[in-house]
Amino acid sequence: MTIFDETYTLNSGVKIPRMALGVWEIPDNQTPKAVEEAIKIGYRHIDTAQAYGNERGVGEGVRKSGISRDKLFINSKVAAEIKDYKEAKKSIDETLNKMELDYLDMMIIHNPQPWKEVNQSKDRHFEGNLETWRALEDAVKEGKLRTIGVSSFNKEDLDNIIENSSTTPAVNQILCHIAATPMDLINYSKEKGIVVESFSPIAHGAAINDEDIIEIAKKYNVSVPQLCIRYDWQLGTVVLPKSANPIHMKSNSEIDFEISDEDMEILKNVKALDYGDAEVFPVFGGKM
Repeated sequence: MTIFDETYTLNSGVKIPRMALGVWEIPDNQTPKAVEEAIKIGYRHIDTAQAYGNERGVGEGVRKSGISRDKLFINSKVAAEIKDYKEAKKSIDETLNKMELDYLDMMIIHNPQPWKEVNQSKDRHFEGNLETWRALEDAVKEGKLRTIGVSSFNKEDLDNIIENSSTTPAVNQILCHIAATPMDLINYSKEKGIVVESFSPIAHGAAINDEDIIEIAKKYNVSVPQLCIRYDWQLGTVVLPKSANPIHMKSNSEIDFEISDEDMEILKNVKALDYGDAEVFPVFGGKM
């Protein structure tokens, strides 16, 4: 059994591979090759989004991979700005048309707030998220999606969905890495039967330059990215490292080592990292 065979069974009964390829910031024309290479290496879970502008490329890579569609797990995300049933429903169909796929294994709400409001507004868009959620639920009933989830949802956002709909999100995809580990949210999600997915496990690259992290990576004779990915893995999350480079893709999957409990605690408490140029990313607030 390889790392790529390891799965969690979601609350919907669908199995999700724990190691995924993220394709954020990979240009659409380069995405088919990246997806094909990842699948050749062994990846079976590909994570994209409407906002990434490369859904078409992911679909092409999936079709050209030579791997049976039912052996792959393909996820996309409804754009954060969409908080309306009809618009969400239309966007799901547009995604499937772009990708030229009959169904997606999962689709999630990309963010509880439109990007330009992140950290700028207190409006959590409870009603709008329920509208989009209803569109996702209906797409499951129509056979377009196998399961559905959310991204960057806090406790109150999760409660809104759980208490006001008939479906509990299958996943909550959150920013989670060394020096930024929201244990309360991770634990609450798990309590509710929601699998946590960790995006940006290498902290948008900032972890690579942190001396404390470098020191522990040396101790285990692994690279900083490998340490970061293993850290999220040991937290019991699905991990989504991003790369278009096959050498990095392969290296990112080579995490067959164990971080001690003591070192896990040290890594949880590493001082906050400086994201540098990545601070402009919309996830950090009001930049889009």
